[in-house]
This record gives sequence, C-alpha cells and structure tokens, in this order.
Amino acid sequence: MGLSWGIVLAVLCGAAMHAGWNVLVKSAGDKSVDNALVILMAGLVALPFALAGGLPERASWPYLGTSMLVHFGYYLALVGAYRHGELGMTYPIMRGFAPLLVALGSALIVGEVPSAAAWSGVLGITLGVALVGLSHPGQTLHHGKALAFAFGNAGIIATYTFVDGLGVRADVAAGGAATRFVLWLFVLNALPYPLLVLLRRERAQRGALLAYACARAPLAAIGGAASLGSYAIALWAMTRAPVASIAALRETSVLFATLFGTRLLQERFGLQRAFGTVAILAGVVALRLA
Repeated sequence: MGLSWGIVLAVLCGAAMHAGWNVLVKSAGDKSVDNALVILMAGLVALPFALAGGLPERASWPYLGTSMLVHFGYYLALVGAYRHGELGMTYPIMRGFAPLLVALGSALIVGEVPSAAAWSGVLGITLGVALVGLSHPGQTLHHGKALAFAFGNAGIIATYTFVDGLGVRADVAAGGAATRFVLWLFVLNALPYPLLVLLRRERAQRGALLAYACARAPLAAIGGAASLGSYAIALWAMTRAPVASIAALRETSVLFATLFGTRLLQERFGLQRAFGTVAILAGVVALRLA
C-alpha cells in the first residue's frame, strides 16, 4: 500500500478538522463538559447514517468492542491530563508521542515495517509536534502527574489506532465499508464518557451543568461532526496506506491547532514553533516519498 498525495491531503484535511474541535474545547469554560458534549454530538450526528447503512461486518465486531473499552480509558486519561496540566502542554505530548509508538509496534501488530524514509517522516513529525506544542519545555518537567497521564494516554492512543485500523481493514476485507465501522464506533462511544461526566458532578451542580451544555450544544454539534469526519478520513486512509504513516500524518493536527490558536485566540507563534513547522512539513514530504 502506497501513500499518494491524494491520501496525504485527505488526512491533512482531517487533521485540520481534528484541530478545530480541540480549539473549541480549549476555548471552553468547562473542558470536561465540552469534551463530553463533542463526543455525544458526534454520536448523534453518526446515528442516522449508521442506522441507514446497517451494521458492520461480524469480523469487525470484536474490534468495535475492544475499541469502546480503550476509548473509555482514553477519555479518563484525557481528563486526568487536563486536570493536572494545561491543554497546551499535555495535548502535544499525547498526540506527538503516539505515532512514534505506532511506528515501533507496526511490524509486530500489523505486519508493516516502516522504511528508512518513513521513519524519518515519523521522527520529523514527532519532533515538529513537540516543538510546536511545547512552547515552554523547561516548565513541563515540573508537572509530574500531568506528564504521567499524557504519556500514558499516548500509549492508549497508539492502542486504539491499531485496534481501529485492524477493525476497519477486517470490515472491508469481509465485504463491508470503512464508513460503517467508523459510524458505529462513534455511536457506541457516545454515551459512556458523557454519563461519567454527569455522574461525577454533585446533584446540586447538575442543573448548572445541563444549562451550560444546552448553551454550548450548537458549537459542540459542529465539533462532533468535525471529530467524526476527521477520524473517518484517518481510518479510511488506513485501508489504503500504512497505519504508522497515517497515524503520524494525523498528528499534524497540533500544527493546525497552533495556527488556529494564533489566529483566533491571539496566541504567540514564535521562532520555536516556526522550526517545528518546518520539521513537520519535512516529515510529511518524507512520508510521501517513502
């Protein structure tokens, strides 16, 4: 399986969509509620299409069940990371370190050995994501709990990348379609984490939480659609290109998030992020030429 420019551009478009809904969460007053809302809305957006398209092939059902469990762990670790550290510090670690783990495990888990060029692309994107995302790397080491959650979640992200990549391939191989696997994955993931967020609040706080959720629902629906579209593109691409390459390309979302933040949230770009941008672009080109 090769990595054409068409697939590269599609995954980069998905990465921009992924960054968009993360900027939405970053700008929120209550990040755990907004994250839960995006997940819930993504499931609601997916539901009518999932029902119309029918169930995925049976061969992919074990992967769907496993993915639900892994994603639930992801949401818990995400909340832990954001509770103990800023999104601007933890998000780049989670998203930047995961593709490196995917590349390391690709040979054993999916039987794909990255070439030297592919490795240079993965490493370039990982380095670039770190430079772009971690604007104050010296301060990061003082946030032990946040780092533990962030690096742990990078492992979880790598795990669900493999599970979902194998699942969507199994569905397609059995005569199904990548879209059906993705749609049902979002439908099944829509309730567990939002319910957890609701149940963890005191009864006296739930009225205010629901009022806040109703006010944020229209934006969350846009974020949910972007989340669904982004991951659908990534899993579709994994049926046509190496999993490690797609995982690395998807994490360019950190660059898009930074660009959106600079434009919309008045965040500073700076020389370090400029170097990181060059490293990411070089990594993308290396993956395409691998």
